[in-house]
Amino acid sequence: MPETEVDELDHAILRLLHEDARRTYADMAARVGLSTAATKRRVDRLRESGVITGFTVQVDHAKLGWPVEAFSEIRYAGTASVSEIVDTASRQPEVQAVYTLAGDLDALVQVRVRDLAHLQEVIDRLRRNGTVTGTRTLMVLGRWTHT
Repeated sequence: MPETEVDELDHAILRLLHEDARRTYADMAARVGLSTAATKRRVDRLRESGVITGFTVQVDHAKLGWPVEAFSEIRYAGTASVSEIVDTASRQPEVQAVYTLAGDLDALVQVRVRDLAHLQEVIDRLRRNGTVTGTRTLMVLGRWTHT
């Protein structure tokens, strides 16, 4: 698939949408110095070209009772396939994302849990898979994301 041309105005629009995907075209237009119609055309072009793949919501997990975030490094036996790795982790409701990796680790699993005891339960469930050979878990103390 060919690369899409994205200029500074497109990047500004993407930043605004990243901050608030429900932002109106008029609001974005005023912030980037374009007309509402021109801004909508740019968003439509970014969607049609696949640069924007969807719109989402950000959840405050602490308000849902799952304030603890951690990443668990997982190593699998040499016979585990990528689909098996993803399937094993994604069956756990606490798993937010699974990143398969090249290098010493096979996967990095992002989890959200109530507390440390709950984290231990999740890790134990992940380890029950016969092909897991080791884990190491890192607790998240703070988070910054690029907008």
